[in-house]
Amino acid sequence: MKIPLFVLGLLNAADAFVAPQKCPSANTHLFMSDRYGVGVNDRARLNIDSGVGSGGAISRRRGDVLDLTEIWEDSSPVIVQGGSLRTWSFANPAIESVQVLLKTEGRPLDADVELWQGPDNTPHKMRVYVEDGALRTFNAVIGTPRGPNTVAIRNIGQLEFPLDAVVRPDRDDGLAAGIASVATRSETIQGGALRTYPFNPTVDSVAIILKTDGRPLNARIELLQGPNNNKQVVELYTEDGLDRPFFAIIETPGSGNVVRVVNTAPVEFPLYASVDAYRVGGGIDWPDDGLMIGRAF
Repeated sequence: MKIPLFVLGLLNAADAFVAPQKCPSANTHLFMSDRYGVGVNDRARLNIDSGVGSGGAISRRRGDVLDLTEIWEDSSPVIVQGGSLRTWSFANPAIESVQVLLKTEGRPLDADVELWQGPDNTPHKMRVYVEDGALRTFNAVIGTPRGPNTVAIRNIGQLEFPLDAVVRPDRDDGLAAGIASVATRSETIQGGALRTYPFNPTVDSVAIILKTDGRPLNARIELLQGPNNNKQVVELYTEDGLDRPFFAIIETPGSGNVVRVVNTAPVEFPLYASVDAYRVGGGIDWPDDGLMIGRAF
């Protein structure tokens, strides 16, 4: 049976109005790895990552913070004798941040920490002083984007003052993520200005984040316990405070602890500081108002 040509034309015209079948869609979501779980390398998210403005993007409970003793137990510290220099090289470009932990056996700690990237290029450097390197260890995370990178630690103390150093990659759920999960409140410190943060004696350690909007970062962090009594001092320089923010944990045993952050840069270079309690619960059961003498119990 032959079909007339005009009938075939009508059938083809009808097929043109048939809705196309929905084919299975492939997942085209692009995964962007954020170095610290909050996207500190994304300049468009400056008001989200470390709590500037509306608050941070990570929701971790304070009880889930990483314990520093676990890092020391799981690592093999390297002894850096007084006056000597040790280096740690990371050739893998996937390592975008490293943990730097320093301590002593109770003696003073005085060291220079530098990040080398290429010949004669030092985008990050610190001068660290701690009065008692066993009571208050130095714990920080520095950004190492676009490897290879080398971390250099020089013990500028005398021969009688060796120190133990741990330098290892920081994972997505590592020390920086733990710091960012608690230090969600931020404020601007203009160039030449300073801010002080007093803490209750029940606070065992304090989390600190310092960053800029992409400008250089020059700051000094001090831990005071009493008038003009520096227990720990960190002098910090970073060529790009957004690409290489500074994360640190300062241990605050005892009472009367005050953290002071000084922006040592000119007025054209403000910084954003997030300072909050990292670990709480140790020490004496103090009243909420801190009054002990003359209280009726």
